[in-house]
Amino acid sequence: MSDPSTFDTDVLIVGSGPTGATAALALATYGVRAHVISRWNWLADSPRAHITNQRTNEVFRDLGLGEEIERYASPWDVMGDTTFTTSLAGQELVRLRTWGTGDDRKGDYIKASPCGMVDIVQPLLEPILFRTATERGASFAFNTEYLRHEQDAQGVTVFLRERLTGREYTMRARYLIAADGARSVIVDELKLPVEGQMARAGTVYTIFNADLTRYSQHRPSILNWIVTPDASFGEIGMGLLRAVRPWTQWIAGWGFDINKGEPDLSEATVRQKIGVLIGDPNVEIDIVKTSIWYVNQAYATRYSEGRVFCGGDAVHRHPPSSGLGMNTCVQDAFNLAWKLAYVVKGFAGDKLLDSYSEERAPVGKQIVLRANQSRLDYAPLNACFRVPGAENPVAAGIARFRDPGPDGVAARRAVQDALDLKNTEFNAQGVEMNQRYVSDAVLADPALGPEEWARDPQLYLQATTRPGAKIPHAWLVGRDGRRVSTLDLTGRGAFTLVTGLAGQAWAEAARGLGLPYLRVVVVGTPDAQDLYCAWQKVREIEEAGALLVRPDGHVAWRHEAAVADAATARAMLTEALGAVLDRPLPSGTPQSAGLHDHPAPAGKTPAFVV
Repeated sequence: MSDPSTFDTDVLIVGSGPTGATAALALATYGVRAHVISRWNWLADSPRAHITNQRTNEVFRDLGLGEEIERYASPWDVMGDTTFTTSLAGQELVRLRTWGTGDDRKGDYIKASPCGMVDIVQPLLEPILFRTATERGASFAFNTEYLRHEQDAQGVTVFLRERLTGREYTMRARYLIAADGARSVIVDELKLPVEGQMARAGTVYTIFNADLTRYSQHRPSILNWIVTPDASFGEIGMGLLRAVRPWTQWIAGWGFDINKGEPDLSEATVRQKIGVLIGDPNVEIDIVKTSIWYVNQAYATRYSEGRVFCGGDAVHRHPPSSGLGMNTCVQDAFNLAWKLAYVVKGFAGDKLLDSYSEERAPVGKQIVLRANQSRLDYAPLNACFRVPGAENPVAAGIARFRDPGPDGVAARRAVQDALDLKNTEFNAQGVEMNQRYVSDAVLADPALGPEEWARDPQLYLQATTRPGAKIPHAWLVGRDGRRVSTLDLTGRGAFTLVTGLAGQAWAEAARGLGLPYLRVVVVGTPDAQDLYCAWQKVREIEEAGALLVRPDGHVAWRHEAAVADAATARAMLTEALGAVLDRPLPSGTPQSAGLHDHPAPAGKTPAFVV
C-alpha cells in the first residue's frame, strides 16, 4: 500500500446527504479516514425523504443508531392508513392500510426483521448521521465547492474552493465518493452511462404549519391524497397532504404541466391550493417555503470509474413514490463502505470494489422504474372517481362512486382492484427487501437453479440463505436469556462464519485462520441458542453446513453439508474468502483474531472488528 502520509484522507466524499453522511459514518466506524465536503452551509433544510424502511433501519441498527433514529422519528403505527378524501376535512372515499401496518401484512413485516419502519425527515436524520460520524472520526467541511479531480494509479487529487474566502486548494485521497445529487457534476465528468429521462413531469411542494390534529389524530396517516373537483393536480391526478411533524407541520403537493412553464407560486395561489386540500377555511396557515421539483426517470448503468465511486441520487433519479429514495442512498453507502475499508486496510484486492457497481446498479434501475410506475398506477384509481366527458369529470365521478345504482356498484367494485394495485407502492416489502446480489463478491452455489418465487416478489419478502441474499432474520437466545437476531450476530464490519453444533469442523477451521475480520457463530452454543427452532426453519442448509456472511449481511458463500474434518473446512473456507476478497489469505502463524463473540444490544454502538 502507499504511504498514508501522502494522503490527506483515505476517502473524500462530495455531498453530505444520506449517501455521503452514511458513507462517512460507516467508514469512520470501520477505522478509515473519511472527509466530507459540502457546498452548502449546513445539512438538509427541507423535509424531503422521510419513509425509512426495514432494510435501512437494519443498516442503522448495524451502525449502532437504532435507538437514536427511533427517538426522533414518527413511529410505525403513526404511518398507518393512507387516506383518499375529497379534502382533509371532507368526506373520505377509501383508505388503504400502508407500510405494513394492516392486519393482513403486519405479520409479514414482523417476521422479516427485528426492525420495523419509521418516518424520519432529512432535517432530523442527517444531523444524527453527521454527529455520529464526527464522533467516530470523520471530518466535514461545509461551504466548500468541488471543482474537479484527477486520478492516477495511487489515488485521486481533488480540487476544491472555499466559498466564503474564494481560496482554492487540493486534497489527496485514495478514493473519491460522488454523492453530489441528481445534478451530479462528477457523474457527468466521468461520462457514466445514464439511461432514461430527466424532468418528465413537475410538482409543487409547499411546507406549511397548521394544526390539523382534529382531522388526523383519529386516523393517523403520513400521506393523505385529495380527490377534489376544485383543482387540477397533474400526472397523479390528486393533491397531497403529507404530515411532516404530526399533526402540525405539513407539505402540500400538486402537479403542474411542464409544457406550460413554471406554475404560479404567488402566495395567494398557494394559499388557495392549500385551502382546497384542507377543506376548512377557518384553519390558520403559516407558509414556510414553496418550491418546485421535477419528476426524473433516469439511472446509471455503471457506478464507478477507476478510484471514483458514485452513489445515491447521483446515479438513480426518481420521484419519492414508493418511499425508496433515501433508503436506496443509505444502502448504496453501506454496500460501498465496507469494501473500501477492506481494500484500504489491505484485507482485499482492488477487484472487490468492482462488485459495488455490479451489485447496486441493478437495484438503482429497479427502484427508478418502480417509483415512476407507482405514479402511473394511480390511473385505475382515478378512473373510479372520474366520468370522462362530464362538465366536471371529478365531481361526476365522486357522485357516481356514492350512487347506490349499478354504476356506483361497478365503481366501488373497481376501486378494490385499484387499491390492490397500489399495494405495490405502499406495502411492497419485497421491493424493499428482496435484493439478490450477483457479482464476484458472491460465490454462487452450483447446486442451485434459478430461484423460484412462492409469492409476488414485489409484495412479499422471500427469506433465503442463497448466496447474494441477505441472511434471514431469526430470533435466537443469548447467554443472558434475551432474544438476539441473527442480524445482530453478523455484520458490524466483519465477515461471519455461521454453522451449528454439528459443524465444529467449520468453527475450528475459521478460528484457526485467526483473521481479524472473521468471527464465528455456532448456533446452539449458549451465546446463540435456537430455542424457538426459528433458525432451523430458514437456514436451508444442514446443521453441519456453513454460511459465510459478508459485513453488509449478505451471504457470500455457503456449503450445505458437513465436511470430513477441519483441514478440509479450512481449505474450502480459505478458497472462498480469497475469491470474495480478491486476495489470497495470509499463511503462517494466525493473527490475533480480535473477534467479538457477543452482539451489541439493539440500537447501541456496536464493537467493530475491521
